[in-house]
Amino acid sequence: MTNEEIFDLASLAIMHDNGASMKILHDNLKGSTQEKVNLLESRQEHCIIGEHNLRDFPFLTNPKNIIRYHHEKCDGSGFFGLSNDEIPLMAQIIAFSDTLDLAFDLRNTINKELIIMFVYEHKTTFFSSALSEVFFKISEQDEFWEALSDENIDDNLKKVIPNYSNELDYSEIHTITKTLSKIIDAKSQYTQTHSLGLSEKLERMSEFYGMDPIMTLKLLIATDLHDLGKLAISNYLLDKPGELSKDEYEEIKKHAKITKLCLQNIKGFKEITEWASNHHEKLDGSGYPQGLKAKDLDFNSRLIACLDIYQALREERPYRKSMDHIKAMGILKSMTECGQLDTDIVGDINNVFSKDVSSKASR
Repeated sequence: MTNEEIFDLASLAIMHDNGASMKILHDNLKGSTQEKVNLLESRQEHCIIGEHNLRDFPFLTNPKNIIRYHHEKCDGSGFFGLSNDEIPLMAQIIAFSDTLDLAFDLRNTINKELIIMFVYEHKTTFFSSALSEVFFKISEQDEFWEALSDENIDDNLKKVIPNYSNELDYSEIHTITKTLSKIIDAKSQYTQTHSLGLSEKLERMSEFYGMDPIMTLKLLIATDLHDLGKLAISNYLLDKPGELSKDEYEEIKKHAKITKLCLQNIKGFKEITEWASNHHEKLDGSGYPQGLKAKDLDFNSRLIACLDIYQALREERPYRKSMDHIKAMGILKSMTECGQLDTDIVGDINNVFSKDVSSKASR
């Protein structure tokens, strides 16, 4: 494979189960976490949804149907009945790795002989002969097995993934982040359109303030990614119908810090990272994750924080119904009175979106 192909393969492998974030696929799944993982893996929908989610992702080599066919088997017994060379090579490699990862605990105690025997027994059924032979050769290296442990995996991925960089303009980056926002929102049935709604409202406010197109794109990227950390939060907490305990609330709050950790090392993302991770900060220092105060929060951080609350209030949640504009603005105004939100921005939000209420009423 070329460096570009290997780079795309790594990207696809990382995102191979992105379709499993869809809340609908979690419905009615009972049992332990591992049992749920196995059930999700056994459902064809996550392959179709995953492929669809990545249709606009700017890969380097234009790979097609890799996610769709990542559960195909060489004997034709997969979801779509493809066999042997009908299955794209990248899909075969991901299927091989995914099968071993589900069948064995590769991160901890590894029985190399048992895994090698498993591959041998499924040679020409699950896996192609060529792929199996490559694995047998690689498996002779002790460093291959050592690289799979949790403490080694990040460093070893950096070694094997080509050091390939590509300069993208903000429009191209927005294409990527729109894909990621769909995956993020899909995690919970109550946030299916949260990032999309927030982005739409951000565009309206950007127009109101007369922002230049580049600034608008940077803010849209930040809104796309602001809840990225929620991918690491349990659905049990995100969808809990009752009141959260103190410990549960602290767990939920971690998502903002996780968002920052995920974004802070991306070149050229300094401002975007701040705006995305500051969306729960308050002017009086009562927010999270850092407890920043007014002097630490620029206009764009304040704008996203206000819009995020407004958007969330307009949506249904497991513990309450959605609010209309007037009720939502009442809460935002009360938060300005106690010094948590920017008074001018909240007033501007009311001016912009009250027109929607008036327009609907006139009809």
